[in-house]
Amino acid sequence: MSAVAVRRLWKFFGDFPVLRDISLTVDAGQCLALLGRNGAGKTTLLRILGGLSLPTKGEAEIFTHRVRDPATRRRIGVLGHGIGVYDELTAFENLMLFGKLYELPDPRRAALEWLERTSLSQVGDSRVREFSRGMRQRLAVARTFLHDPDLLLLDEPFTSLDDRAIALLQDLLRGVLAKGKTVILSTHQLREALELATHVALVDRGKLAHAGPRTPDMLEDPGWLYRTYSQK
Repeated sequence: MSAVAVRRLWKFFGDFPVLRDISLTVDAGQCLALLGRNGAGKTTLLRILGGLSLPTKGEAEIFTHRVRDPATRRRIGVLGHGIGVYDELTAFENLMLFGKLYELPDPRRAALEWLERTSLSQVGDSRVREFSRGMRQRLAVARTFLHDPDLLLLDEPFTSLDDRAIALLQDLLRGVLAKGKTVILSTHQLREALELATHVALVDRGKLAHAGPRTPDMLEDPGWLYRTYSQK
C-alpha cells in the first residue's frame, strides 16, 4: 500500500520554482532518506506532505487521501526546523494540549509516558521557556510521537541533540519501522539517515535526481550518491 504519493508536484515562490515536477511514491513500512544540499527543496516538500504548505501545481496524497483532510493529518507526525511547542506552557501541559488535539483517549497517560521516554519527567512541570535547546528538541520529539502516527515526517531531527538523545531517536524510529509505520527523514547527517533508510531520494535544485532502494554502496560511502547524481 502506498503511504505517500506525489504526482507532478511544483512549488513556486514568486517566479522561482523551488520544486520542479516531483513524482514520488513511498510504500507503507519504508524509511525514505530525503537527501539534497541546502536549498534543494527538501523542507518545502516535507511541509507540503505535512499539510503546512500548498503545492502550486500537482498533488500529494497520504494513504490515498488528501493531505489536509483532518483524519489524514491525525495520522502524521511532523518534526521540523521549528520546535513546535509553547514556551509559556510546561512540558506536561504541552503534551496534554497536543494529546487533546489528536483526540487521544487518555492524553494524561500519553503525556506522562512520553515525558518518561524522552527523559523529561523531572522537568515536566517546568515551563518550556526555561529549557535548553536540547531539552526543547526532546520535547518536540515527544510531541511528534505522542499520538502514534502512521507516517513520520522528520526535517533535520538530529539537530541540537546530544549523543544520548540521537541514540534515543534512532531507537524510536527503529521501533516504529518494526511496527510497519512509514518514515521520511531529511538530514545532512548522512550516515545516521542511511543506517535507518530502506530507500533514498535525492533532490537537486528542485528536481528529483534519483529515487530507489538504499544500496550497500551508499552506506559504505555516503557521498557516492551526490557524486553520482547531482548536477555539477
